[in-house]
This record gives sequence, structure tokens and C-alpha cells, in this order.
Amino acid sequence: MVQAARSGVQNIAEGSIASATSKRTELKLTNVARASLEELHLDFEDFLRQHSCPQWSKEDPLAQEFIKLRIASMHNFRAFVQWAAAQNVVSVQVRNCPLQSVIAANGVLLLLDTACFLLDRQIARLAADFENEGGFSERMLRKRLENRKKK
Repeated sequence: MVQAARSGVQNIAEGSIASATSKRTELKLTNVARASLEELHLDFEDFLRQHSCPQWSKEDPLAQEFIKLRIASMHNFRAFVQWAAAQNVVSVQVRNCPLQSVIAANGVLLLLDTACFLLDRQIARLAADFENEGGFSERMLRKRLENRKKK
């Protein structure tokens, strides 16, 4: 799980750095990041399933509260987990893992859903831009040809 998370973050950063010189590499690394985060998502689902813990639907009251709060920091995430555990409103009986673990795992799944959604949009945009404008080398070739025509 740690490796999948690190890979997702690192590939986003590397893709961003590569964007200046290679749109193809940026697109490839962003796809790798997306795949890594999907792997992490599956790991959290497995954790919940293996411990017979509930996975929230989007309609679950805690999921709705989490989404409404737009959690944007680790501090806020921890506060939500503590608050939700104190509310004791989990809809399914939790037997095999601590309540806070269930809440945290479901919160991470919601964050991963958002990250994957945003990466899907970024990948679609990168692919469209690459298709319409080409990569760095193609753009440089066009500039060289334009300069030759001017001369």
C-alpha cells in the first residue's frame, strides 16, 4: 500500500517535470500514477473486505458528511475520523477492526475516488492536447520549418 501510494505521488511529480520537454512522457507517467492509485484503492477495499468491515456507499451519511467537508489536510482528516467515531453512527456492525480504522479506510477510498477522477480528466486533456498539438519535438520542427519559409 505504501509503495502504491508513493508511486502515485512520484509519477505525478515526474510527469509534471517532464511536461516541459515531452508530452508523451507526461501522459505515460500520469497514466502510471493513475494505475498506482487504483491499485491503492483496491488494497483499501481488500482491507475492509478481509476484516468484514463495511465499505460506504456514496449515500452513506458519513460519506456524505466527508464529501461535504471537502477535507483538504491531514489535520482535518484526523479530526473527521475522531468526530465520526464519537458519533457512533456507522450503519453496519463493526466486529473485526477498530471503528476508527473503518472510518479512515473509507475516507481514504473517497479521497482516492476524487484523485482518480481528477487524473482521468487530466489524462483525457493531455491525450487531446498531444493529438492536436503534438509533442515538443513536433512543435520544434514546425517552428524550424516556419523559420525556413520566412528566410
